[in-house]
Amino acid sequence: MREFGFGVSPYLNARRYCPAAKPGGEPLPEGLLWLLLTGKVPTTEQVNALSKELRSRAIIPDHVYKAINALPITAHPMTQFTTGVMALQVQSEFAKAYESGIHKSKYWEPTFEDSLSLIAQLPAVAAYVYRRIYKNGEVVAADDSLDYGANFAHMLGFNSPAMQELMRLYVTIHTDHEGGNVSAHTGHLVASALSDPYLSFAAALNGLAGPLHGLANQEVLLWIKSVVDECGENITKDQLKDYVWKTLNSGKVVPGFGHGVLRKTDPRYMCQREFALKHLPDDPLFQLVSKLYEVVPPILTELGKVKNPWPNVDAHSGVLLNYYGLTEARYYTVLFGVSRSIGICSQLIWDRALGLPLERPKSVTMEWLEKHCNKSA
Repeated sequence: MREFGFGVSPYLNARRYCPAAKPGGEPLPEGLLWLLLTGKVPTTEQVNALSKELRSRAIIPDHVYKAINALPITAHPMTQFTTGVMALQVQSEFAKAYESGIHKSKYWEPTFEDSLSLIAQLPAVAAYVYRRIYKNGEVVAADDSLDYGANFAHMLGFNSPAMQELMRLYVTIHTDHEGGNVSAHTGHLVASALSDPYLSFAAALNGLAGPLHGLANQEVLLWIKSVVDECGENITKDQLKDYVWKTLNSGKVVPGFGHGVLRKTDPRYMCQREFALKHLPDDPLFQLVSKLYEVVPPILTELGKVKNPWPNVDAHSGVLLNYYGLTEARYYTVLFGVSRSIGICSQLIWDRALGLPLERPKSVTMEWLEKHCNKSA
């Protein structure tokens, strides 16, 4: 088995080396989970065993659905999803073990149990929210013969092999890429207080729901559709430049471009571009995304206020989902949330195994602030 340091982009290693459902296909998300937990790329047998383990943990108690149903159907999908996660918390093995006086050297063990169960249960909860809001509450039962990504697509109501492949790719590349983003850091922060994985992940989801974080994938598709509504699908690059400048001059940003850490095109964007070139090269919205890739970075560079003018992961995902029939952009952040559980929960397990301390942000005095501002000026 190959071994990798955690500094290497894990989703890219998963795409290159982890087992796939078919030859030359997209990686199974279970393989990435194994990689994040062990630092090693799993064999097909190990991935199949992990898939089976996750399926055995994917039973949802009735009270979870009742908690979600107590909300108005008009509530944002992320609100309903996070409510479901909080309702799952009553089964926390870590909370029970801590109350019983477990030694701190063993904290990682119930954290591991909670994390696997949470990861296993999230697709069913997320699919229930989708079917409740958009499909008249007609729930699709899980298919235990399918892998994690394919079964998620199935429970959402999409059974084409292409959509199953897309969901495997989507979950894999949206897990996590570094600990400094809002959702991953929030999960780490809350867990440092010894909150269990359910509470920690629910907090992470609330961060993910923000427009400057996970909600951006919803905003991208809506913006792209606004381009089409105003200019048509066969928009020229010059027209597109005008529309981009119009967006910027109105005080808004071009969603899907720029990143707080990366200083080059997001490799997760490139993974999705490769998928689109293979499966939907003639799709008008994909062709528009390709034009944006050429048009937007030079404009943002000219603007001079953006350190990274290149597209990020959100710039592409909505177009792929839309192509295969998942057109409800308001729901997209829930998909992001399911995916992110693999990265966040893996980090929580390692946090507990390493015995990391309570995280306490640094406080500063007014005097320090004054000196800092004077120095900056």
